[in-house]
Amino acid sequence: APEVAIEGRPAASRAGILSYPRPPLGGPTVTSCQRMITVHQATIHDVERLAPLFDGYRQFYGEGSDVVAAKAFLRDRFVHSESVIHIAFRDAEAVGFSQLYPGFSSISMARIYVLSDLFVASPARKLGAGRLLLAAAVQFGRSTGVRQLTLETAKTNVTAQHLYETNGWERDNEFYVYQITVGT
Repeated sequence: APEVAIEGRPAASRAGILSYPRPPLGGPTVTSCQRMITVHQATIHDVERLAPLFDGYRQFYGEGSDVVAAKAFLRDRFVHSESVIHIAFRDAEAVGFSQLYPGFSSISMARIYVLSDLFVASPARKLGAGRLLLAAAVQFGRSTGVRQLTLETAKTNVTAQHLYETNGWERDNEFYVYQITVGT
C-alpha cells in the first residue's frame, strides 16, 4: 500500500488531515490526474455532509432511515464535545466517517477511545478511505496520549474484520461482550 502522505509530507508532519492518492475509477495504476481520498477531523460545520453517511451506517445495521434524527444526534455530539469524528472525502464528496467515543480503562488506569462507528459509502469502498479513517483514529489517539483504541464489529462483517486486522488491530479472544438495554 502507498505511504499515507499529505501534500508530499509524511502523515505525522501534519495532524488532522491524511491523504491517499488513488487513480480514477477504471483508470491506470499511475496517472497524472489522480483523485485523492482525504480525511480530516470533522466539526459541527460538517454535520450536513456527515448525516447521510451516518444514516447509511445505521441502515447497514438494520435501522430505518432518519436523516433528520441523524443530524440532531451528530450535532449533539459536537455541541457537548462527546465524540471525535473524522470524515473522508473523495474530491469534494463526503464518502466515509469514523466516530470515537472517549472512555477510561480502570485496569490500566488510562484514557481510551472506542471506535464506535466506521462507514464508507458503497461507491467509495476499496479506494483506501477505510484504511485512512483507521489511520486518522490511531493518529488522533497517539496525539492525545490515550492508552488504546477499541472497537467491536459484527461476527458476520468479515470485510471489516480483514480491514482491521491488516491495519494492526488485534482480535480479543479473551473477553466476551455483554449488553443490556435499560431505556427505550
